[in-house]
Formats: sequence, C-alpha cells, structure tokens
Amino acid sequence: MLFGHDKVEILHLPTPLEHLANVSDDLGINVYCKRDDLTNLATGGNKLRKLEYFLKDAQDKGATMLITEGGAQTNHGRLTAAVAAKYGLKCAIVTADEFPGEISANLLLDGMLGCPVYFVKDMETGRQAVIDKYTSEGEKVYYVPMGGSNEIGMLGYVECAMELDKQAREMGIGDASIYVTVGSMGTYLGMLVGLKECKSDLKLVGINVLPYSDDAADEEANTAALLEALCEYYKKACDFFGSYSDNWGITADDFDIVTHYIHGAYNNAVEEVRDVMYYLARKEAIIIDPCYTGKTFEALYDKARKGDIEKGSNVIFMHTGGLPGIYTKHHRVELERELMPFMHADEF
Repeated sequence: MLFGHDKVEILHLPTPLEHLANVSDDLGINVYCKRDDLTNLATGGNKLRKLEYFLKDAQDKGATMLITEGGAQTNHGRLTAAVAAKYGLKCAIVTADEFPGEISANLLLDGMLGCPVYFVKDMETGRQAVIDKYTSEGEKVYYVPMGGSNEIGMLGYVECAMELDKQAREMGIGDASIYVTVGSMGTYLGMLVGLKECKSDLKLVGINVLPYSDDAADEEANTAALLEALCEYYKKACDFFGSYSDNWGITADDFDIVTHYIHGAYNNAVEEVRDVMYYLARKEAIIIDPCYTGKTFEALYDKARKGDIEKGSNVIFMHTGGLPGIYTKHHRVELERELMPFMHADEF
C-alpha cells in the first residue's frame, strides 16, 4: 500500500536498469536506461504502472467498464484497453482527433484488444456522450483521465522512483540525473514525489514534448505555462494525500523542465528525433518512439554532445515505451523513405 492506496499487481517488477556501454563510450558520459518499455501487457509502457492503481480503485468501486481519452494514437488508451481485457472489464477510448484514414499502430492494437475508439468533435461533450451511452446500457463506468495523470495515477511513478533509487544506489550511481518525458505530467510529478519521499540523491530532468502555451515555439511561455500546471497538479496531490505529503516539501524551484525539444508541435515528424532513434537502435538495439522517448533521448544526446552534461557523469534515460508510435502513418512514411537504402531487391 502506498499513501493509503493499494494496487493490483499486474507487472513483473522491478524493470531492468541497464548500462548502455556503447552510447556511454561514444558520448563520454555514463548512460543507463530504465526499461519501463518492458512491462508485460500489449507491448508495454509506463502507463501500466499507473493502471495498477486505477484498476484497484475501479474494482473497489464495482466498475464494469473503463473509459479513457487521448490522441488517436494514445499509448495510454491502448494499455487501458489491455488491462481491461486482462481483468474482464469493457473499455472504450475517446479522442477529439480526426480518424487518420487507416487502422494502424495503436489503433490496430485497440481493435485487437476489442476496444472501440470514438472520434468526437469536442472532447468534453463527446466523452460525456460515450459515458452516458454505456451507463444507459447498464455498465458501471470508471473514468481514467488522459495519460492516467491524476493523484491516483501518479502513485505508479512514486513507486517507480523508489524502485529506481534502490537500483541506482546498488549500482553505485545514486547521484545520477534522470531524463524523463513530460507530457500529461503524471510520470514526472510522481517520480519527483517519490524521490523526495525516499530522500534520494537522484536528480530529475523533465523533457517536455507537449506544448502548454498557444505558441509551441515560445520556450519561455511553454516553460511558464507548464510550471503553473505542475504547481496546480502538485497542490491537488497534497490536498488529496493529506498528511502523507508532509515529507515532500516541493516548490516550483524543484521543477527542472526543458521545453527546447518540442520542435513546434506535439507528435510531429522531426528529422533530429529520427536521427537519434537510428543512433540508439544501431548502438544498443533499443527502439524508441518519435513522439515521447525520441524527443527525450534527443535532449540527452544533444546536451551530451554540446558539453552541457559533464563528462564522466551518470545519466539515466527513462524509457517509457510507445513502440507502436513508429507505425503511425506520418512517422512511418518518413522512416520508410530514409531507410529505403537498406533494402536490396533483386540485386543478386
């Protein structure tokens, strides 16, 4: 039990913490990878840690169906559908994106898992309409927020931070900096709370991939808007967990956020991100995605190359999954174009 909340044990934990020897030799820093892409349902990913706590809460409330929301290619939606399938619940996903014209990547897996996806014009009214539809059919609906990012969802990464601190200390890298993606904020804030709770010496660096201001290219505005959102989220967490939050003492100064690697939009196709995807695949046979982990690893790689990360220092890259994203059409066509020289048909 964590902060008064229990979970259903879905995962095979701890996930590995691996030293990336080839990348380390090349960049001159000691790079490690926390393999939360290796969680064990429906190609894995970080959202499953959150869903362990959501599932227990849903079961305790007698839910028969999970409904969540996100982009058309939401990794969180796919893993919510996976948990529902595994534990005998119905599931539906709501998205305000347009139908992309093909069933690929996460959408393909959603269908395989038996989960309907509703493409709506307005998220708020569309979500409620879907909830009302299933409620009228006799289902007891449990709503899981976008990215699993609320007070209950963040518990999965409070726990992960404690797990990672123990692993890092055992490996002699208890002073490392952790590079983690910041999207819907639950993974980042959960990790920061967890590190504070266990009095860790690990430092957390958040790489923002989701614009929080109207101008995605305005780093200053994005940073300010994201910090405001994080402070609001943290206040809600403190109110929700009450006296458990007395140990945390987090202020705005504790949020170390980088907004330079958004590249002007969310989930856009970016050449620099694909370059580091190829780099990590060819150095370590680790596959990262173009939306989340690709931008986060690009930040680590770029900062190491520029000397912004001190030579010989310890850095942990949080691999949060997202593999199906490489099969999304607007990413896939660019990958196919660039990788065509590796295809040799009828040459011999």
